[in-house]
Formats: sequence, structure tokens, C-alpha cells
Amino acid sequence: MVGDAARKASLFDQIARVGKALGHGKRLELLDLLAQGERSVEALAQTAGLGMTSTSAHLQALKQGGLVVTRRDGVRVMYRLSGEDVTDLYARLRTVAATHLADVQAAVTAYLGEHTEEVTRDELLQRAASGQITVLDVRPREEFEAGHIPGAVCIPIGELPDRLNELPADTEVVAYCRGAYCVFAPEAVRLLTSHGMEAKRLSEGILEWQVAGLPLEKGSS
Repeated sequence: MVGDAARKASLFDQIARVGKALGHGKRLELLDLLAQGERSVEALAQTAGLGMTSTSAHLQALKQGGLVVTRRDGVRVMYRLSGEDVTDLYARLRTVAATHLADVQAAVTAYLGEHTEEVTRDELLQRAASGQITVLDVRPREEFEAGHIPGAVCIPIGELPDRLNELPADTEVVAYCRGAYCVFAPEAVRLLTSHGMEAKRLSEGILEWQVAGLPLEKGSS
């Protein structure tokens, strides 16, 4: 019996390695970025606003938890999520947190700012198929090329103010970005509507699109 108890404890300790890896906000942010596609340590550090040493340490913790894997690309080390189930785990973690922690919703509201009109995934699919909307991806170009909603137009949020004339004035625009907690799409909608254009945002993003098993296109538009 004592031996069985020790083996049981060892089993749960091994499973807890995943929980330990998830137990830091910056590691979750790195998972959020990696859900968009493979990245180098340098790119992750820059986007997440971390130093190289801190980024490497967080990535090692994620790797020890089995959540990321690496490959060599010349002198660079490239990281990616270890499987689609990791994307699903991260998405479920966010859902559980938002459902059971009131502070999460308050933080979401504070981060995303004033509410912008939304469309659901089903609405986007239906209206895009009939040509009623322009689907706009406002993530960085490298994320767009790693995988985007079929038929989407790529205009990164930082370039949008200077490229408004590339969007049809007579068609509603639906903007999307990394996920439900990404600020790029709300910012895009506010910018477009301030210029008299009809615009809404997808209530979700590429993260949720992947979890739903919907198809992605790769490469440039």
C-alpha cells in the first residue's frame, strides 16, 4: 500500500508539470503568440516585451512541461506548440478563468477598451461565402502567412491608417486578430468607423478558429 501511494504521488507530480509550466502570465502570453505560428526566441522576446534571458527561461519551463518543441534553423532556435491539443488546452484555460474569475472579465474590459460591434464565427462564414463582407486580418504579416482565414485581406494594424483606401468603401469590413483577447481588431474597428466605414470585429480570432477545426490558408494573399 505504501508503494502504491508513492507511485500514485509520482504520477500526479508528473501531470503537475503541465500545470507548473502554465503557472505564469508571461508563459501564457508566449503560448498565445505561438498559437499564431512558429517563432524564434528573438521574435518572441521582442513581441512579448521581454529580455532574451527571461524569454529563454520561460520557454524552457514550457518545454519541460511538454507544451512546446524546438528545431534549429541555422543559428536560430525556433519554437512551436507541441500539438493541436496544446492550443485547445490554452483556449480552455482561458474559458475556465473567464467563467469562474470575475477579475478576468474586468481585466479584459480594461484591456480591450470600449465595446465594438461583433459578428460570430457562423455569421462571418455565411456572409463571407456570399461576398457580403471583406474579411480583414490585422495581425503582423508573418502571422498572417503562417495561417489565416481563407479569403482574408492582410493589413497589419500598424499599417492600417495609411492603407484605408485599399478597402472597398461599399462593403462592410469584419476585422479579426489573434483571439478574443487581442486588441488589434477592436482598434481596427474604431479606426475604420471613425473614417465613416462600416466595420465590426469577429468575436473570436485565429486561436478559436483553430480550436474549432476550421480550415486555414497559408502564405501571402
